Amino acid sequence: MSSPIKTINVILSGGVGSRLWPLSRKSRPKQYLPVFEGETLFQKTVVRNRNLCQGLILVGNKENYQLSRENLKVLGVDHYNEIIEACPRNTAAAIAFAALSVDADDILFVTPSDHLIAEGDAYATAVNRGFELAANGHIVTFGLRPSRPETGYGYIEAQGEEVKSFREKPNLDTAESFLKKGNFLWNSGMFCFQAGVFLEELQKMEPEVYHASKAVFSNSKDGFLDYDLSMQIPSISVDYAVMEKTKKIKVVQADFQWSDMGSFESIYDYYKSVGHPTDSNGNMVIGSDKHTEFVGLKNTLLIHTQDAILALNKDNAQDVKKVFERLERENRGLVD
Repeated sequence: MSSPIKTINVILSGGVGSRLWPLSRKSRPKQYLPVFEGETLFQKTVVRNRNLCQGLILVGNKENYQLSRENLKVLGVDHYNEIIEACPRNTAAAIAFAALSVDADDILFVTPSDHLIAEGDAYATAVNRGFELAANGHIVTFGLRPSRPETGYGYIEAQGEEVKSFREKPNLDTAESFLKKGNFLWNSGMFCFQAGVFLEELQKMEPEVYHASKAVFSNSKDGFLDYDLSMQIPSISVDYAVMEKTKKIKVVQADFQWSDMGSFESIYDYYKSVGHPTDSNGNMVIGSDKHTEFVGLKNTLLIHTQDAILALNKDNAQDVKKVFERLERENRGLVD
């Protein structure tokens, strides 16, 4: 009698969170900020999935793995595997490392570490359906039914569990048309598949990524990957490498509350939902107890840290990344 298939949560934690500067820095990316009712998004991810999965693999980088360890220690989690990247090579390689570290039949549930998701029956139902499809050899992505014409997310065009197409982040008119059509889903960036199936598809679609990742993983020491070998891996996202090409793709349509917390617009909405104060024009202060008055401004955020202040209209939240990139060139001390 064969043993039951093992399910493993693979948490990708290499992101920087450039759209949340100045709260988020390279030395403390957004997933490690304890600003979500005292918890970090990383901790919430671990807790949310530990009752659904039998194992845990962290794929992080040499800059932040100590932060992951600290977060896990607070949770009392001491059974997990670590893969520590020497340099960022995007999500196709990161997931390949995890797949190479387990048995071919093991089901990997790949999740970012910086999403805010409502736990509960809807989430568990969606994940368990993903496990069923993965056990039958499918590569599964999770799509969320949109509640608004969001321009900051990619979309999946679906027909039941069949994927018709993937769409890039749309402009507002296109996003509104997606919402009206009713069969377009937000691409959650979460995936589920058997490790062996993923590696077979990666080898078929992107052989250079597969072979270079395998060489890097084979030469790892205590979970740490080699820099020079890593630089030979083409940097490509798992969406482009596998998801948009494979014929084994399925989508689980889900209803749970989800946000990628990718901008201050998301942070604003979250803080407002938990009772953080705003004035009569929707203005909000984060990070300071000083009395603040906003004159002639609406839906403005004032974000205060020890060494920087950001004043931002909520509608321009996506533009913070440009500030981060400029400061990287002009004043690295403010982003490191």
